Amino acid sequence: MVHHYAHRLRLGAGLLVLLAAATLGQNSLAQQVPSLDQWKVHDKDRAQPPMVDPGPAGAPAPPPADALVLFDGTDLSHWQTTKGKPARWKVENGYMEVVDGAGAIQTKQGFGDVQLHVEWAAPNSGDGQNSGNSGVFLMKTYEVQVLNSHGNKTYPDGQAASVYGQYPPLVNASRPPGQWQTYDIIFRRPHFDDDGALVRPARVTVLHNGVLVQDNVVLTGPTSHKKRPPYKAHAGALPLMLQDHSEPVRYRNIWVRELDGF
Repeated sequence: MVHHYAHRLRLGAGLLVLLAAATLGQNSLAQQVPSLDQWKVHDKDRAQPPMVDPGPAGAPAPPPADALVLFDGTDLSHWQTTKGKPARWKVENGYMEVVDGAGAIQTKQGFGDVQLHVEWAAPNSGDGQNSGNSGVFLMKTYEVQVLNSHGNKTYPDGQAASVYGQYPPLVNASRPPGQWQTYDIIFRRPHFDDDGALVRPARVTVLHNGVLVQDNVVLTGPTSHKKRPPYKAHAGALPLMLQDHSEPVRYRNIWVRELDGF
């Protein structure tokens, strides 16, 4: 009888340990995902990032040997519409250009953890969000904003190099409109368990024209306009996407290195 009682005690203690571990895991995950509740989405009273001159634009840098070149200036063979149809953006003079109404384009291949290099040029076509608006979407879900942000004021979490609706860039490293700009993005995808619960949130680091503007920030969930939705389970590899926001933004020299396993 004593033996069975002691056995039940050990089982009870083990269950308590498991419950405590689960609670700690939940608390740890909650601590990983920031709320950003101190700021409204697209709050115009949020401090504007200080301006930093990144220096003049240079010629496109050649990709590293282990990179997959997604656009070399000649064709859109790696790209398609979000409905799987041939991409209809214009290609000329070594760049592709958004065609108003043609829709976003995405890679035919899916990616998870990546190092992504993108070069872009925005026109000076208006003001605020209507000046060279586009976006680089990781996994079709998490946007690094593209915008003319050189002397063009908008809400800080929507300017160039912001994680849209979440994080303004640390500094504004924008060149004037019409000049080529670079994004070097390190993206670590979110992880979900078999039941679809979040295990590890996404993180992103961004260099804009060689200047660190997002330092391994933790994403609160998908990026969105005027809201911050929570994570929703998705596949471990999804396409990269470039946005059609009705502005003739240009892109060139796009390459990616897969970091899964690194």
